[in-house]
Amino acid sequence: MEKPAVLKEIIESRRSIFPKDYTTEDIETEILEEIVNSAKFAPNHKRTKPWRLKVFKGDEKNNLGQHLADIYKNTTAPEVFLENKYLSFIEKVEKANVIISISVNFSGLLPEWEEIAATAMAVQNMYLTSTAHKVGCYWSSPGMIKHLDGFLGLEENQKCYGLFYLGKI
Repeated sequence: MEKPAVLKEIIESRRSIFPKDYTTEDIETEILEEIVNSAKFAPNHKRTKPWRLKVFKGDEKNNLGQHLADIYKNTTAPEVFLENKYLSFIEKVEKANVIISISVNFSGLLPEWEEIAATAMAVQNMYLTSTAHKVGCYWSSPGMIKHLDGFLGLEENQKCYGLFYLGKI
C-alpha cells in the first residue's frame, strides 16, 4: 500500500478506545517509546515544544489512580459522593497499561492558545501512532485535573490538560 493510502487508513480508523476494552497484555517498550516519541514531531511555533508528558506504569500508575479517587473524595460534598464513582477512578487506571499525563509549558513567547494547540497536535501524533500499532487509547480531561499540578510536580507556568490512557486491544 502506498504511503498516502496507509496514512488515510490510519487517520480514518483512529478512535478513542476506553480502558474497559483493554486487555491485560503489556504494551511493548519499543512501541510505547515510539508513541511518546511521535509527540515531538508536532508543529510548534518558535520551537517551544510546550508539551510535557509524564509516563505512568506499574505502582506509579496505581498511585495516580488512588490520587484521582482521593481528589474526587476530597472535593465532593458528602451528600453527593458516590462510592461507585470513587472506586471507578481506581478501576479505570488499573485497566490501563500506561497513562501519560498531558501538560502544557507556557513559554511566554507565544499566545497560550498556540502552545495548547501544539500540545493537542502532539497528542494527535500519539493517537495516530497508537492506532498504527493497534494500541487503544483516549485523552481524558476530567474536571479534577486542575488538582493534579502538585502531584505532577508542575511549575507555575505549566498546566495539566488531561490524561492519555493506553492499553492493548
